[in-house]
Amino acid sequence: MAGKSGGEFQSQPAPRKLLHILFLYCLVTAIAILASSLPNATDYVGADNDDIMRLVVVRDWLGGQAWFDTHQYRLGLDGGTLMHWSRFVDLPIGAMIRFFSLFVENQQAEMIALAIWPVFMAVLFLTATGIAARRIGDGATIHIALGLAAIFVYTSIRFHPGSIDHHNVQMVLIMTMAAMLVDPLYRARSYVFAGVAAALAIAIGAETVPMVAIACLCVTLQWVWHGHAFRRAAQAFGLSLAVSVTLAFFATTPAALYSTVTCDNLSIGFQAPTALGGTGLFLCTLLPASAGRGMRIGAMLMLGVVVLVATKLIAPECLGSPLANLDPMLVKLWLNHVGEAQSILAEIRQDPYMVGVFYAVGLLAIAVCGFEIMRGERTEFHLIMLGLIGTAWGVALIQLRSSFFSNALSILPLAVMITGLRRHAGKEPENMNVGLAYIVGVLASVPVVWGVAGMVAQEGVRNSFNLTAISSAGAPGTEAGECGKPDEWQTLAAQPPGLVVSPSNSGAEILRFTHHRAISAPYHRNQGGMLTELHIGLATPAEAEAFFRGAGVSILAFCQTDPQTKNLIDMKPDGLYAAIAAGNIPAYLEPLPSPEPDGFRFFRFTGQ
Repeated sequence: MAGKSGGEFQSQPAPRKLLHILFLYCLVTAIAILASSLPNATDYVGADNDDIMRLVVVRDWLGGQAWFDTHQYRLGLDGGTLMHWSRFVDLPIGAMIRFFSLFVENQQAEMIALAIWPVFMAVLFLTATGIAARRIGDGATIHIALGLAAIFVYTSIRFHPGSIDHHNVQMVLIMTMAAMLVDPLYRARSYVFAGVAAALAIAIGAETVPMVAIACLCVTLQWVWHGHAFRRAAQAFGLSLAVSVTLAFFATTPAALYSTVTCDNLSIGFQAPTALGGTGLFLCTLLPASAGRGMRIGAMLMLGVVVLVATKLIAPECLGSPLANLDPMLVKLWLNHVGEAQSILAEIRQDPYMVGVFYAVGLLAIAVCGFEIMRGERTEFHLIMLGLIGTAWGVALIQLRSSFFSNALSILPLAVMITGLRRHAGKEPENMNVGLAYIVGVLASVPVVWGVAGMVAQEGVRNSFNLTAISSAGAPGTEAGECGKPDEWQTLAAQPPGLVVSPSNSGAEILRFTHHRAISAPYHRNQGGMLTELHIGLATPAEAEAFFRGAGVSILAFCQTDPQTKNLIDMKPDGLYAAIAAGNIPAYLEPLPSPEPDGFRFFRFTGQ
């Protein structure tokens, strides 16, 4: 892993100057996000179902639900649904709400907290980017990287007010991990932070596991290559990773679930192999300084075998997709319609103009890293970034959501590339080709530019500059045709508490705005509730009555224009939903007040 490192730049700004630069970029970006989002906001919670559900979860916790109890008791069939989300995200959001509620009403406290949190994540993302840029380049690199990062967070719905799901936290942690791993001086404290960030990333969401695994491989290979000179860095990373993931496990897992393996959150299935790998790396570095590279390679291979065997013994199911056991009916009628779960082939079929937003920048960064490695320029940095970006980009080919990580990480090598192009353009100001290469390099490094280009190709220039559509692309927000206006929720809330059947995309809002239980919401652990709702819609009116009675349903919230409902009507013309759409209401459904003619139609089940 030899080659020139980012530490060769001689014009790096002092830490104090970096703070001034960071402050400026963070301030301008935060003001831009707030100024463009708040004046036109119709709600203080993001449109993503995860944002709404996170608020529901935080409210329940603040209302007295135990820290270790992550059940959503009002979701699904009897007994509720055990959520796979981490309390580590609930904690700061809940603390902010509780703090602001000392001065204002609770709803206003929620509004303030939900506006601040995503912007705070944007500030942390910019800070990690700035630290990384200082380590890999000069002052120009810092400004270019921060400029790209500012555009990234501004054009991403994940960092706008109301976005309180865990995706922005994950991006911050992955960028922090990358910033620590590219330290050209191999300082132990950097690798301590890298290990902690890696452990927290796993604790907050399993989506980051492939990138954390590559980070572990990179550190191990650095130790193999550099030997004793890298010993303290490898020890710091291995030990901090093992300790942090273990502490996170005990801090969020109830004792009753210590031995339970789950592959969608931090369980023994992730904790044990990660802690074993980190501890094993630490032990490997205890080899004497005289141990040659061959012995280090042997130790690395032995450690890899031990971790792999342990994983196969403890959690073999976690070596595959965490959604592998999803019911085929849910895959067909739900998962295949979730935007962030689409593959590149599905995206090409459905929204070809948006493919560049998700894949072009990452592919460019991969090409740049490969080219620089072949040239021998800052080889170690580019190898690390190639591993991280290539992994995220590869996963994105299967599930689009990983493209957010590849786009974020691409900022670093592309900032170095643009710095080089800028330098060449300055040396040859009369060479138009060099100047053009610099301009194209800058534009090609911005995901939103690819989105605008795609929309121009499809819609024409006049209808193309829709930054809202581009920034929210891939996010499972509100779909066209969904019901749920404020007066509809007020009408539903006025009914006696019960179990409500509705399209899955309305489930989180039912939990937020009413005291009812919701049978369905788009979460894979609620398979029973989601399947019951689908069967009700597809069953004939006579058959559907048995599903109502068996599940204990009180109210049906029927939205004829909802995409999922329309799909069920098309699939089963003789089903319950098709009958209601045609005006043939079964006798066991009593119409309730429905304030919106084109919205929800509410019915009380009277057959109990």
